[in-house]
Amino acid sequence: MNHPNPPPPPTWRKPAGVFAMLSLIAGVSLIVVSLSDTIGALPIWAQSLIYLFAGTIWIAPLRPLMVWMETGKWRE
Repeated sequence: MNHPNPPPPPTWRKPAGVFAMLSLIAGVSLIVVSLSDTIGALPIWAQSLIYLFAGTIWIAPLRPLMVWMETGKWRE
């Protein structure tokens, strides 16, 4: 059975995008770990805010990166 619209061939953007995502997560993690002594000396409420921020900041660049992986453009 022939499909009328075969899927497009894979591109190099997907592996490069996955590598970029993993690098981003590793980079943020290394920064937070290197600051853990300083952060640990702060009051618990400040630690909570910092770790909440650090735990979510890496999500912001993922959408444009995923759009680029799919389309080759940084914006839709």
